[in-house]
Amino acid sequence: MVEQSFVPFESNASQSSDPVTMTASEHNRMQTTDDLTKLLDILPTHLRDRLIEHPELDRLVEVVMDLGRFPEARFPGRAEYLSDTPITKEDLAESTQKVGDFGGDNRAGIEKTLHRISAIRNRRGEVIGLTCRVGRAIFGTIGMIRDLVESGRSILMLGRPGVGKTTALREIARVLADELDKRVVIIDTSNEIAGDGDVPHPAIGRARRMQVARPELQHQVMIEAVENHMPEVIVIDEIGTELEALAARTIAERGVQLVGTAHGNKLENLIKNPTLSDLVGGIQSVTLGDEEARRRGSQKSVLVLQL
Repeated sequence: MVEQSFVPFESNASQSSDPVTMTASEHNRMQTTDDLTKLLDILPTHLRDRLIEHPELDRLVEVVMDLGRFPEARFPGRAEYLSDTPITKEDLAESTQKVGDFGGDNRAGIEKTLHRISAIRNRRGEVIGLTCRVGRAIFGTIGMIRDLVESGRSILMLGRPGVGKTTALREIARVLADELDKRVVIIDTSNEIAGDGDVPHPAIGRARRMQVARPELQHQVMIEAVENHMPEVIVIDEIGTELEALAARTIAERGVQLVGTAHGNKLENLIKNPTLSDLVGGIQSVTLGDEEARRRGSQKSVLVLQL
């Protein structure tokens, strides 16, 4: 049986905040690195100048630019317009020329940073919208689950998009590699964990990073990492398909610690998702005895989680 832990993740890395159970002393030890000026440099000049003077710049979550609409700066819990002039094709072209190549998932990055640039395209494949999301390395965010990280058990973090799962994953990889001297390999499908470019961001420490040519090949690279590079730990972000779930379970059953993330607010969401339920062993129908059924006040045939 594969030992595993499930962590409902409710931190919000984009707000530079800590998990709800983090103590004040742990919060004070947190350090944030965001290379924010490199993200601002890809924006049109009039937007960059507006943001540089913004009093809440350090809390910026993302900048959204859609063709024919006013550009928005989004902060935790609110958004505001950066200009009363709609975004033009020239504005979008200026920004896309300053970032790396967009992959099959329509994501690009800025070399040596953790920022993510996501494109919206029309039917002709032309970019008509950009989401420029701030990527931050926040050191000290895993105090609440450090005992699980050190235990060698596989860990799956659940949470809705944008709450900071990837930020925590990055810090877990660094702690395992640098502080616990483990052989750690990161499967970085969108270059979001270790940043764009061939040289990984320092935030992952001594952990190694494997890039993925196309998103649909993620499960193959997961298996390749185990077979070719002798890792003690595999780190994977956004397990979302049946093949990826199967690969994750295979890795864990081979004695390799697996640390991954998936979308969902609680374990129940995962169990009811037929694509990902295999991550927790799936659901099995069992028949209870008469006495046990009476004690539970249930039918004799029930569904149970098989770990």
